[in-house]
Amino acid sequence: MNSIDHRTPVRRLAVTAAATVLAAGPAALAGAGSAHASDGHGRASAVVLRTGLDVSLLKKSVNVPLAVSLNEVRAPRSANKTSLTARLDGVDGGRPFSVLRADVATAEATVSADKAEGSTHLAHAVVHVPGLPLLSLVEVEQVTSKATCEAGERPVATANLLGSVTVLGKKVTLTTGGPTHVKVPGVGEVRLDLSRTATTSRTAAASALELNVSVDPLKLGVAAVEGTVTLAKATCESPAAPAAQEPAPAAPSEEPEPAAPSEEAAAPVSEASPQGGHEQGGDLAETGGSSMTPYLAGGAVALLATGGGAVAVSRRRRG
Repeated sequence: MNSIDHRTPVRRLAVTAAATVLAAGPAALAGAGSAHASDGHGRASAVVLRTGLDVSLLKKSVNVPLAVSLNEVRAPRSANKTSLTARLDGVDGGRPFSVLRADVATAEATVSADKAEGSTHLAHAVVHVPGLPLLSLVEVEQVTSKATCEAGERPVATANLLGSVTVLGKKVTLTTGGPTHVKVPGVGEVRLDLSRTATTSRTAAASALELNVSVDPLKLGVAAVEGTVTLAKATCESPAAPAAQEPAPAAPSEEPEPAAPSEEAAAPVSEASPQGGHEQGGDLAETGGSSMTPYLAGGAVALLATGGGAVAVSRRRRG
């Protein structure tokens, strides 16, 4: 009775050890591969007008910056405002003055999982700088810009100027071949760059019109105005392209059913091996191995080792 009581736990231990060895193989194979995914976010921005001007007063003894923007948005936003005013101490008695007025002035920026886009539209716009209350810096009929960045695609930037352009009271014709210079004696000089675009593998930027301003009006209480004015600018950055998915494994093809043996194949073979001899390639070779063979062998070894231990313990207790 005592020997039976001791053998039962030992047998259970043997079965548990073998099951552990056999289960370890499939578990290790299942954890061999892993998948990783990363998320990327695109960016977009748009602005109808932006100035970076330095206003010098009292024979350049006082410098007052004029850095203003209209309808500057970043995704996901839109804006529709048609006028912009500013106030500078020492200019026009400190009263607000108009920087831009337009019939249409919109900016929009959007971002989704696969695309980022910025766009602007400006129509019948007039831009002023300090010291020139009656003379506009530039007047345009219509300008647009657009920057589109799609994941996995080459970014696209476009800018268009439609209709006439007037600079410091002069109507000018702009070309994409290079900058256009406008000089007005006693007032100043403006250089204009039309439809400037730039793209990289993931970014795009478009400006319909960029002005490099150098104005020095006489007897107007302002010594000089220098800097830049940008009309209708849009930018974007592509979202990260989605990770390529591995193709699904092909379904196993069904093996064709074996053909029925012909009469010739069914006939007995005339040559016979000698009695007591062994044919080459017997059952063991035909069976072969599989990926589970090491685990089955390990389980068998565990069973034999544990069983042997159980027999030894039983004999000692009987002795």
